[in-house]
Amino acid sequence: MINLPNGEFLDLKINELMIPSERVAHVQIGNNLEHALLVLTKSGYTAIPVLDPHYKLHGLISTPIIMDSILGLERIEFEQLEQKHVEEVMKKTIPRVKTTASIDVCLELLINQPFLCVETDDEVFAGILPRSTVLERIDKIVKRFKQIQQ
Repeated sequence: MINLPNGEFLDLKINELMIPSERVAHVQIGNNLEHALLVLTKSGYTAIPVLDPHYKLHGLISTPIIMDSILGLERIEFEQLEQKHVEEVMKKTIPRVKTTASIDVCLELLINQPFLCVETDDEVFAGILPRSTVLERIDKIVKRFKQIQQ
C-alpha cells in the first residue's frame, strides 16, 4: 500500500488544473438546439456549459438531452432543432465549484462527473475542471512518490 504525503495533493489549486473559460466550448441562452448540436459535434464533447451574455452559468446541454427533446412518438422531429432553445431543455441542476474550493471536494464530485464547472465568487463562469486532468496529476504524484520509495 502506498502512503502519499497529504500536502502535495491537497495543496493543489483548481485554477492550476482547470481549462479556462476562453478555451471551453459553450452555447448561450437563446441559442437554438441546432446550434448547440453543431457546437457539441464540432467540439467532440458530450456536454457543454450554457452561459448568458455576462458569462453566468445556467446549466449544461448534451447530445442525449437534445435528442431526447426532439424524439416524437413516431419519428425524430428534426424541425424542432430550429424551434427549441437550449434553456428549454438544458440540465439546470449541475455540480459546480468555486475557484477557491478544495481539491478534495472536487475529487468527490468528480467521481460521478466527467468535469466540473468552475465559477468565481461573483458566479462568473471561470472554466471546467476535467476528471482526466485531476487523475493525471494524481498519477504523477503517485509515480514520483514510488520512485522516492525505491
